[in-house]
Amino acid sequence: MSEIEDAVSDSRDGIILSVEVTAGAKQDIFPSGFNPWRRTIGCRVTAPALEGRANAAVIAVIARSLGIPQTAVSIRSGATSSLKKVHIAGMKKADAVARVAASLEKQPAYFMPGLGFK
Repeated sequence: MSEIEDAVSDSRDGIILSVEVTAGAKQDIFPSGFNPWRRTIGCRVTAPALEGRANAAVIAVIARSLGIPQTAVSIRSGATSSLKKVHIAGMKKADAVARVAASLEKQPAYFMPGLGFK
């Protein structure tokens, strides 16, 4: 299907997303790209990485992007790291991959040093 599948795994009651967060960004964006080396989906939030503000923003922007309630999203691991495992309750892997891939396709092209335009 898509390389995004590498960043999504099934869990007992939903899925786990491997997410790489950039806090203090200019705008909230999910997904903000895919890192094939780390096999993570990018997430940018304007909130600073201070007192859980960035984590709350990550939950909000992922929920908004996937069209699900914030209560379905939780950070499983990486609360103090830029690399996080985010649990989405009640979602199927295929549905998540399709939604993330569709969002990535709608984004404008951007230049990645060493890789050219994406």
